[in-house]
Amino acid sequence: MTTGLARAALRAHRPAFAGTAVAALFASTVVSAATSVLMATSADGLSARARAQLAESEVGGMAAVLLIGSIYMSIFVIASTMGTAVAQQHRELAMVRAIGARPRQVRRAVTGQALAASVPAALLGCLLGGFLARAWCAGMKGHGLLPREVVFHPAWLALPVCLGVAVVTSALAALLSSLRFSLLRPARALAEAAAGRRHLGILRAPLGLTALAGACALSVLLSHQPAEKAAQGAFLVLILCCAGVGLLGPRIVGPAARLVSALVGRLGPSARLAMLNVRSQPRRFSAAVVPLVLVVGFGLTKIALHTTAEHRTGSPGSPGEVWLDYAGTALYAGFAAIAAANTLCMISFERRRDIALLRVIGTQTRQIRAMAAWEAVVVAGTALLLGAAIALGTLAPILDTAFGSPVPYVPWTVLAGIGAGTLLLTLSATGLPVRAVMRRRAITVVGVA
Repeated sequence: MTTGLARAALRAHRPAFAGTAVAALFASTVVSAATSVLMATSADGLSARARAQLAESEVGGMAAVLLIGSIYMSIFVIASTMGTAVAQQHRELAMVRAIGARPRQVRRAVTGQALAASVPAALLGCLLGGFLARAWCAGMKGHGLLPREVVFHPAWLALPVCLGVAVVTSALAALLSSLRFSLLRPARALAEAAAGRRHLGILRAPLGLTALAGACALSVLLSHQPAEKAAQGAFLVLILCCAGVGLLGPRIVGPAARLVSALVGRLGPSARLAMLNVRSQPRRFSAAVVPLVLVVGFGLTKIALHTTAEHRTGSPGSPGEVWLDYAGTALYAGFAAIAAANTLCMISFERRRDIALLRVIGTQTRQIRAMAAWEAVVVAGTALLLGAAIALGTLAPILDTAFGSPVPYVPWTVLAGIGAGTLLLTLSATGLPVRAVMRRRAITVVGVA
């Protein structure tokens, strides 16, 4: 029965598990590349001159930070997408519990789904990561970060790291997402599947508040430290802010979305309907907003450090360091894009019956498409608002100690590019599934969904 449940869920929720597999593939690729790059920066067997160049560029420390950041983002993205995929099955899980399935059978089925989606993705990602690491090392040599005599070899250590990050995270996320729900009585499980869970878990709220409080306290403490120590501690401030936002989720995203949607809701009936949709489903939309918040906050922090330094001193820093920072930011943007797009696609797919019902009662096609577009605007605007707040909180102690002012300088072209990229991603991820649903007959979708 457990195998049958897993297979049925994989067939019924193909978009959700396809998105989970893509997230695991991308995460494994980046983690594999970061592991191989870290191993390549070892000074074993190098000449004294090459060792001196490695020590001067501090590329080993940069590679270690890149690996830690990659693992952190991988765990977050995989757990988020897997949790959303399991949440979409709550109605089916409640029904099989009602007909006699035991809680452990439900948990085994969900864990089996996670393994089926993540194991092939992790193996393929580990292989692709070797090619990415080779190109990355070539770029580091071109920018003087790695000595020319360093010979790149794929690191076999990347395989267990990839399996540990992608497969273990997917399985644990699936197990934890289904644990509480599998223990509910069938009647209550059916009711919660229909209405959705309104409250955060017992531990999420205290942990989220602790993380944000720690970030604020550390930011104040770093503002009284020398510039070098402030810069080193700023990464921890950023991690704590991101962890706090991720844990609190709807409690932070909800009010921000209300502020953005209140402005959007004045722009016509489609905008008002989009505003109501976002406000009525804060948990679902927060799963899409949080990854975008992380990358906006991280990207703005990295970019603003260099643009502010160039504006104040005339130099953004060493070319190698700038290149490495921007390359890492591009990878983190890829993480966020996959997680957010996957979640938005799943939300649209899950609402296909609601969209079909709107068509049945006479809503015009252009009105439904406009509603989806305004939802994307609300999601993008919320992510930009919260991401900018995180970046400002992270940058303040660094810039205050380095330049005497906590206010960063970012060219308007950069801000416009970040805003346009975020909006384009949300529009595509929301609009394409809606267009796919609109191509089918509405009455067919109502009967099948």
